[in-house]
Amino acid sequence: MQIHELVPAPDSNKPVKRVGRGHGSGNGKTAGKGHKGQNARSGGGVRIGFEGGQMPLARRIPKRGFNNIFAKNYAIVNVGDLNKFTEGTVVDTELLCASGLIKKVYDGVKILGDGELNVKLTVKAAKFTKSAQEKIEKAGGTAEQES
Repeated sequence: MQIHELVPAPDSNKPVKRVGRGHGSGNGKTAGKGHKGQNARSGGGVRIGFEGGQMPLARRIPKRGFNNIFAKNYAIVNVGDLNKFTEGTVVDTELLCASGLIKKVYDGVKILGDGELNVKLTVKAAKFTKSAQEKIEKAGGTAEQES
């Protein structure tokens, strides 16, 4: 295939709608805005969430709880899932991503104590639960805190 043979997929390139360019264009006179009203005016239209003066949905629905905007969100991995690595491996966030145990790092990785660990590993993560740290050390490995 040559560069001059490239063509876009059918119907992927639509012609630009030229509004307000006379009756023959199919979008002349009112330029597709209809007759008068707020939306026909320059700068017209209503803000997002405005319901014409009716109490908006966001204010009608009861609010519950508290959302902490400073809360840290950790990607979690159970200690039992680390058995897939070979003896003596240094397990860090990059390796966990590459192996598919986590999809996204968020604010770091937290190792939880679910399952048993049978291989000696050096695990580097942002946080460990006490039970996870004990199980890693019991298997002969080390749990290193990374900032």
